[in-house]
Amino acid sequence: MTHNEIILIAGMVAVTFSIRYILLALADKFELPSLLKQALSYVPPAVLTAITVPAILMTDSGMDFSLRNPYLIGALAAVAAGVISKKLMVTIVTGMIVFFVYRFLF
Repeated sequence: MTHNEIILIAGMVAVTFSIRYILLALADKFELPSLLKQALSYVPPAVLTAITVPAILMTDSGMDFSLRNPYLIGALAAVAAGVISKKLMVTIVTGMIVFFVYRFLF
């Protein structure tokens, strides 16, 4: 690594640390409004959706909503298993098995 790269990385660490430290240091000094707390509870599902949906639907040729997409079939099976069983391991295993079987067969 060159001298400039080390300075760049150190600068990024300093900026990231200082922003997070300030927010954590002030976290117990004030109370968030209940409406904001309620809105923040939707952040994890929104982020998870933003990560997984493109991974499921995007192919080399664009968006694929067809039943030939094994990622979509596996995801739909995982959602169904999760809704029915309410168990994380059942959801994961079902989605993986359906994905691999569908991909092998078709």
